[in-house]
Amino acid sequence: MAAGDGIGVRLQVVVEIDKAEAHGAVVAGLSWLLRRKLKLDYVDMYLIHMPLRFSPLAKGSPVPREHILPFDIKSVWEGMEECQNLGLTKAIGVCNFSRKKLGELLLNAKIPPAVNHVEMNPLWQQKELREFCKENGIHVTAYSPLGANGTAWGNNRIFEGDVLKNIAKAKGKTTVQVSLRWVYEQGVSLLVKSYNKERMKQNLQIFDWSLTEKEASEISRLPQCMGLTFAPLFGAHDVTKWVR
Repeated sequence: MAAGDGIGVRLQVVVEIDKAEAHGAVVAGLSWLLRRKLKLDYVDMYLIHMPLRFSPLAKGSPVPREHILPFDIKSVWEGMEECQNLGLTKAIGVCNFSRKKLGELLLNAKIPPAVNHVEMNPLWQQKELREFCKENGIHVTAYSPLGANGTAWGNNRIFEGDVLKNIAKAKGKTTVQVSLRWVYEQGVSLLVKSYNKERMKQNLQIFDWSLTEKEASEISRLPQCMGLTFAPLFGAHDVTKWVR
């Protein structure tokens, strides 16, 4: 593609494997998606959405317990590797994988995941997971860097805490910008969702300033609480043993 000012622009295409197709249909699923839906020869990144498998009968949320099935990491990852070897994707990765699940994957992987997309923000900093990923050459991408307020699993805690508010006021920034800047300074990439043009502009205004050591230290000491819980999505089932 080319932008109107003559600057070349290339869109990266990232897709996630359907949880219902996680066993035995990884290659076929991506091939069908490329041919029928995307009309492309390959995607840039193919991701496992989370280490869970749903029955094809699972429709909507919450998902009945009988439709939540164990996930065979070894066989699924072999399918992901085959997709890359066949040129259907430039890279492969995962989402919502804990250190334990990444360890299981790496035991048999010939191609390690390029990226792990996980929830991360000042109130869920994922320090140990980030260290594990760095040691194993896995890039971390943060989703819900602002807490995903308005979703089934999100909340408004990012905007309510005094620490982020006070730092924002002292620097002449917004609480959103302070949160995004903190995530950026951890050496990860981040995904921010907005349809508001002004907010999009503000979200990009985080690269020409930095947090002080004192400010970063204050943020590092914030109480931690995971935002993403499984009950709103999967019902009150014990799926933690498969996901974590």
